[in-house]
Amino acid sequence: MGNVKVFVGGGTIPRHLDWHRTKKREHLKGVQDPQHERIITVSTNGSIHSPKFPHTYPRNMVLVWRLVAVEENVRIQLTFDERFGLEDPEDDICKYDFVEVEEPSDGTILGRWCGSSTVPGKQISKGNQIRIRFVSDEYFPSEPGFCIHYSLTMPQHTEAVSPSALTPSTLPLDLLNNAVAAFSTVEELIRYLEPDRWQLDLEDLYRPTWHILGKAFTLGRKSRVVDLNLLKEEVRLYSCTPRNFSVSLREELKRTDLIYWPSCLLVKRCGGNCACCQHNCNECQCIPTKITKKYHEVLQLKPRIGGRGLHKSLIDVHLEHHEECDCVCKGSTEG
Repeated sequence: MGNVKVFVGGGTIPRHLDWHRTKKREHLKGVQDPQHERIITVSTNGSIHSPKFPHTYPRNMVLVWRLVAVEENVRIQLTFDERFGLEDPEDDICKYDFVEVEEPSDGTILGRWCGSSTVPGKQISKGNQIRIRFVSDEYFPSEPGFCIHYSLTMPQHTEAVSPSALTPSTLPLDLLNNAVAAFSTVEELIRYLEPDRWQLDLEDLYRPTWHILGKAFTLGRKSRVVDLNLLKEEVRLYSCTPRNFSVSLREELKRTDLIYWPSCLLVKRCGGNCACCQHNCNECQCIPTKITKKYHEVLQLKPRIGGRGLHKSLIDVHLEHHEECDCVCKGSTEG
């Protein structure tokens, strides 16, 4: 029988080699032997990386680093370098070459990564220690490997970085509101709230519904004829005029019993100064002279009776927009 050729990056692993890889993988499960572990005292920023990074790492390796912060009341944050590439997973599982992060206090595996399609996200320790393990088997090494930058952070930053680490059902409404606000997309939020049925909830959320559409408004400009008109117009635009403001929906609608996503929206509100006020008074103030109501579609989360989950619905919220503004004497409501 002729020799079987194996090509890196593609092809099928011969059966006899795959059997050896399986046995090798079983041998590597749960490697926490102190002889493999290197303790690094963390007092400032630093990094660890696979051997020969950013080039091809060696085969048949087990390396373990335990990072220990000097002070017990701080946490360790890990940030992966954008250059990341290990052997690809099999059936979406990192079986052969991988890097994993473990929480030493309870043995929880925070994550295991391989391949090169995505760069792992930031990880933060629960205490002042964190463990990193790198395993490569005897086949198919890749490049560039990995590099992890570590830094120190205070405990209060942990919740904001990883809202998915919080369990919705155990949080008071105000803390849940903070966790919800940290998500970037609706899908991430629904995954967090309903990990077992998020796809169904997402489909239900976007079923067609009839709702009132608010009328759009635009800020008109006068035609510009000469430079003096242009200067006057520019002063007007940056004086007492409608401009974008960010408002908190819970505060704006006075509904602290509900959660909205997004938690803040942009509205047009009067802003700027009245340095060129033409009225004969001691002090001028900028007030709206034309107000419209505009509808915004948002996701509303409402606690169910009995505390069993959240009712989710798309609703229209009615927000006030200022279309025109003017300077009037302070205390006056005319305009």
